Amino acid sequence: MSTEITKAFVEQYSSNIQMLSQQKGSLLRDKVRLESVTGKNAFFDQIGSVTATVRSTRHSDTPQADTPHSRRRVSLVDYEFADLVDDLDKVRMLVDPTSSYAQAAAYAMGRAMDDAIIAAATGSSDTGVAGGTAVALPSSQKIAEAGTAGLTIAKLRQAKEIIDLADVDPSLKRYIIVSPKQITDLLGTTEVTSSDFNTVKALASGDVNTFLGFDFCVTNRLTIASSKRKCIAFVQDGVALAMGKDSTARIDERSDKGYATQVYYSAAFGATRMEEAKVVEILAHEA
Repeated sequence: MSTEITKAFVEQYSSNIQMLSQQKGSLLRDKVRLESVTGKNAFFDQIGSVTATVRSTRHSDTPQADTPHSRRRVSLVDYEFADLVDDLDKVRMLVDPTSSYAQAAAYAMGRAMDDAIIAAATGSSDTGVAGGTAVALPSSQKIAEAGTAGLTIAKLRQAKEIIDLADVDPSLKRYIIVSPKQITDLLGTTEVTSSDFNTVKALASGDVNTFLGFDFCVTNRLTIASSKRKCIAFVQDGVALAMGKDSTARIDERSDKGYATQVYYSAAFGATRMEEAKVVEILAHEA
């Protein structure tokens, strides 16, 4: 064969664009209270529990009880994404990447929603008439890390007990947000012969997604500091996502950019913790 044959070699390129591994949108949006709001801030009014009075005498005066009121404020935050696809770039490619850019932007907006929900669940919540008072998640709603223990079944039982002791409606959905390491922790802290292990094994393999009344949501977006992963157990209406403007896409030409095609996404949303009793923070050691 001629030694010049190498000059005839060709290069083959894919006619498809592969999206690299990433969280494809929001995992938590449908797991919290979703509200559509208008305005810069949204306020949610709440009523607390009251106590009935024993009537000890006939024809006694009617008792007057003050029903406790409270309010939560959530502030909307604007999010946006934009990228350009030059027409001259399309000539040099086998495929038009515009739709892939739009898909990547939609995924990014969903992840931003999850970040807002996670931050609001264990952060400070704005309360009061105008939302000027910040309320932190109390220590009674936090399960501290014990040495180098990861997520254990004992911690899950404790989280369940904390929520149950608050008289939370048992019919409401309960969720727990963990990272992949916490599923590994559960597999490593149970006995092979126990029913707990069998349930966790099914959880890890995807056959089930519930344990001790919690639906598990596995994500890599939970915060970690000093080898402590902050997991969150919560009741569905214990955290609210306020949507001022849902994700909106626009794909059009930019005459000021050489008539390049611009992919633009925008949204406006915010999140808040609605009730401390419905959220439990669990610290799990994760090196």
